[in-house]
Amino acid sequence: MSNPAALLLVDVQVGLDELDYYGGHRNNPDAEANMAKLLSYWRTREFPIIHVKHNSTNPDSPLAPGKPGNSIKSVVQPEAGEPVIEKNVNSAFIGTDLADRLQAMDINKLVIAGLTTEHCISSTVRMAANLGFKVVVVSDATAAFAKTNGNQLYDAQLVHDIELANLSGEFAEVKITEDLLR
Repeated sequence: MSNPAALLLVDVQVGLDELDYYGGHRNNPDAEANMAKLLSYWRTREFPIIHVKHNSTNPDSPLAPGKPGNSIKSVVQPEAGEPVIEKNVNSAFIGTDLADRLQAMDINKLVIAGLTTEHCISSTVRMAANLGFKVVVVSDATAAFAKTNGNQLYDAQLVHDIELANLSGEFAEVKITEDLLR
């Protein structure tokens, strides 16, 4: 029997509620509730769970170490024994021991949820796939912010949908919470 997929909860941090800092609008207000459903499912079955936390190197960022926004949101607060990987770049694999931990646990499948779709989720999913992991991204358990290219503002939902479309097939399977837990 193969090992179950590990749940990777990426950057579910209080500072990401500071919408003005990140461009104003965010889609998917139910993302954290869906992350909590996933986490409860994994905990009940004693499947592997890994939390990832971003420590921004920008001292003005709400995610900078020492700021209240650096803490993980209470809705997905790690429990004793659940590892927390700390990173300071978008990918959870760069500058961390994540790949080594997964290999030591004989994990080759990941379910990834968290914040934000267009940054750390995308970077982590792409690298996981490139490292040979089978990946599922939970579309309603992640969210994006509105983005601009300097000339045009793109709605958060559009950013989210296009990023998931870019990941789908080549890097990951994209599912919603309900279908994944069924």
